[in-house]
Amino acid sequence: MKKALDEHIKELEMMAVVKEKPEKGFVFKKVKISTDLKDQEVLIKIKSVSFCGTDSHIYNYDHWAETHLNLPLIVGHEFSGEIIKMADDVKGLKIGDVVSAETHIICNECEFCLRGEGHICENTEIIGVDRDGCFARYIKIPAANCIVNNDAKNDLYLSVQEPLGNAVHTVTHFDVKDKSVVILGCGPIGLMGIDVAKAYGAKQVIAIEVNEFRQNLAKELDADLVINPINEDVYQKVMEATHGKGVDVVCDFSGNKGAIELAFKYIKAGGGMSLLGLPNENISIDLANDVVFKGLNIYGVVGRRIYETWDKVKYLVSNDLLHFDKFVTHQFPLSQISQAAEVMNGKNCGKIILIPGDDIDE
Repeated sequence: MKKALDEHIKELEMMAVVKEKPEKGFVFKKVKISTDLKDQEVLIKIKSVSFCGTDSHIYNYDHWAETHLNLPLIVGHEFSGEIIKMADDVKGLKIGDVVSAETHIICNECEFCLRGEGHICENTEIIGVDRDGCFARYIKIPAANCIVNNDAKNDLYLSVQEPLGNAVHTVTHFDVKDKSVVILGCGPIGLMGIDVAKAYGAKQVIAIEVNEFRQNLAKELDADLVINPINEDVYQKVMEATHGKGVDVVCDFSGNKGAIELAFKYIKAGGGMSLLGLPNENISIDLANDVVFKGLNIYGVVGRRIYETWDKVKYLVSNDLLHFDKFVTHQFPLSQISQAAEVMNGKNCGKIILIPGDDIDE
């Protein structure tokens, strides 16, 4: 049986990735964390973390980061780890549990939480954005946010379950079984989206991506058609592939203005469009012809449905229906966070995993 953290230890030192200044970059430095816990809180020793598009925004300190962060801040929100201390009132968990986390900490009191829509809680706090995050050795979070993974076959991939949940939420909001599906943008979550659509029985998955490295990853994940919008006519290719009918479901992971606007043209009547990507510009839509007269269904994706999406993730992982080894492409020690961030900036990657400690083998 695993032993709890010695109660006499009131503070722990750790190396952490900190956003200190309103400029590009991170600082990897020694910080301290109190082991005191609030009610319903746990202390976790982190095993692995993964790099997200949000972390890239923070690293580059773009307009989004400038308007959303209070510095200094320990960054990062995707992780897995082991519970080493629990508040006395925590139930349903135990010391030694291997967990990943729902990173949206919700209030359970607002109208949205009370009607079972905690994913749009009006008081959400996001780990690594609104409070200190997980790019460190330890983190404290509410017990309710822990997802237990004691039966996991591969601990290394547990930290990517949170972004995987975004892909699952996006792809499965509309029924994709025996449907044609466009995956718009093959960044890390879009690549996961291909895998999820295949796992849920889509008859045809069309991936649209400009980056050659990610096009090749999409092919490795068995996308039926990969279109490069730089040198191919996307509308023509999609209509040819669907015998002139258009696709049933579009899942946007790109946030690209032109790509989204075009998608409204090749989605078929009665189709569904799930939007996860965040455009930097306003989108122009022919509302009458491309939405109203098509009877189109549009869904905005926020995080994961708590905890419905996690049940779907667990089903996919437990039944070995996904190909983590294909969409996870890089691994770094956490101390090399800046190198990882630049790989992400270069876009020649899928999902990036980082391991706390001085080296990967620690």
